[in-house]
Amino acid sequence: MLTDKIGLKLTFGVVLTILVVIGIFAFFNVQSQKNSLLTEVERHANQLSDHLKSDMGYDMLHNDRERIHDGIRRIGNQEDIDRIRILNKSGEIIYSSDLSEIGTMVDMQTESCYRCHSAGEPLERLEEKQRTRIFRPHEDSPRLLGIINPIYNQQSCWDAACHAHSESQTVLGVLDVTMPLTEVDRTIQKSRMAVIALTVTAILLLSLMVGFMVRRWIDRPVQELLEATRHVAGGNLAYRVEVERNDELGMLARSFNNMTDTLAEARMQLFQSDKLASLGRLAAGVAHEINNPLTAVLTNSSYLLKRSKNQPEVSEDLQVIVSETIRCREIVKSLLDFARQTTPKKRKADINEIVHRAAKVIENQLSLGQVELVMDLDAELPHVTVDANQIQQVFINLMVNAADAIGENNGTIKVSSRLVKLQPTEVLQIKRALCRKRHDLVDRKIQIDGKPAITMRFRSKKQTGLIHLNPMYGSNEHQLNDMPEVDADLDLQCPDCSTSLIAEGESCPECGSPIYSFEVPLKGLVQGCLDKGCGWGHWEQVDSAWDDEFIEVRVEDDGCGIPRSQIPKLFEPFATTKGQKGTGLGLAVTWGIVDNHNGTISVKSEVGEGTTFIIRIPVGT
Repeated sequence: MLTDKIGLKLTFGVVLTILVVIGIFAFFNVQSQKNSLLTEVERHANQLSDHLKSDMGYDMLHNDRERIHDGIRRIGNQEDIDRIRILNKSGEIIYSSDLSEIGTMVDMQTESCYRCHSAGEPLERLEEKQRTRIFRPHEDSPRLLGIINPIYNQQSCWDAACHAHSESQTVLGVLDVTMPLTEVDRTIQKSRMAVIALTVTAILLLSLMVGFMVRRWIDRPVQELLEATRHVAGGNLAYRVEVERNDELGMLARSFNNMTDTLAEARMQLFQSDKLASLGRLAAGVAHEINNPLTAVLTNSSYLLKRSKNQPEVSEDLQVIVSETIRCREIVKSLLDFARQTTPKKRKADINEIVHRAAKVIENQLSLGQVELVMDLDAELPHVTVDANQIQQVFINLMVNAADAIGENNGTIKVSSRLVKLQPTEVLQIKRALCRKRHDLVDRKIQIDGKPAITMRFRSKKQTGLIHLNPMYGSNEHQLNDMPEVDADLDLQCPDCSTSLIAEGESCPECGSPIYSFEVPLKGLVQGCLDKGCGWGHWEQVDSAWDDEFIEVRVEDDGCGIPRSQIPKLFEPFATTKGQKGTGLGLAVTWGIVDNHNGTISVKSEVGEGTTFIIRIPVGT
């Protein structure tokens, strides 16, 4: 329903509050203006009354009635005066601008008398603020303002020759001036209408502004989030909420995007796990079905080979059959090992003991090849939590590869272990990097030290181009090509969608330059500075939870070595340096096992000098 929308409710609440506040302000404003006008009119009326009483004082002392009548008529006939009259102490009108009233008596309860006679007896003194009154002679007549100005007995009155008044008489009469309030009421009405019009206009404008801001800043983002939840509920985890603000709703949108990314990554991992499980079941079935006939072929061909010693041509063909059958069986076994890369079953174990068990497995192969195995193991190493069988397979694969590299040259394999302390900047590779629109920044076509680079596009006022970052966290050995100096005009963008990778509102804490920012799925944001000579980087989720103790195992040989061109692809499936003798799966399996233990594996090699594989496994795994 329309009334259930939060934006409409908030707008209605704010507008109602504005209406009440402005309404109260308008009411008091009108009242203030009304009181100010009436006060000014009363002040003017009091001044006029005092002026009249002062002017007529001389004429009253000399009892010059004609001059008094003439002055009252002259002033009373002015447009802003309704009437002027003088009442004696008995309530008789003795002077008036309206001649028909002269000689008549007034009621003591009328507006002109009630203030002095409200207590039943005439007051001797009347305060100035009590002199005025506002009344209507009739219901349909305009309002009038009356001023009652008592005429007090003075010494000049009782000392006069006429002796008209005795000294004991306090009040001789009253000067009553009445003024119409028609213009004042008209002004008040205009002011009231103006305030009402201004109030209505202000309320309408404020309502429109509030409605616009609520819709833009609250209702629309909430509707976008609601729409996003519908998409996600429908299974579309790639749906993104555009984030253009840094307030609470912007943070909520970012959290929603992070949540969908996490769900998408989890779903992908689940899908990958199911796929690998299916591949494992398929490989197991294929291995079972192929191994049986291969075993029969190998057994019979080996038997026939023994019986064909006196038949060189047949023996040579049978030898080819036996060797190729053995190679097929090894391929099937390697494929099965690769497909069975499952979650390791970790327990506390001694790395040195695992190395000794691996050496025991291949000692006969090493002795037949006249390869010497040298152990240099640190006896004080702490135990680590690993899958001992999988780690043993890693060492077997590496030592077998070392023996194959030595060949028939009677070489040496050296296996050493030690405890090392490392920072994440030395060993951690960024394997995935995403822009805000989920495009992968890792460029597998560009290699830096044998690892896929992280590629960005730079744009400035004068030029544009690509830069390639070393994927090792904390490294500053980047391929920046012709990128200009880092300043406020330089923008770093995703090569696919041109989304900016500059962290808005943030700068490098060391040099103050703008910094880039991208996301590693499930591992948070990576930030860095490209200013030459700086090299600052920050990866909060890694820096805060990094375990700096590693057990390092080196497997070194003095064999033929590996060409530099082949090292970048060394750990890819089906990549081999042994030609037809290898399957290319051994090192891929090795890399997968080490990676599942949160470890790293690297290689150093020179052709003709030998090869060294370095495995590092965190102690806190």
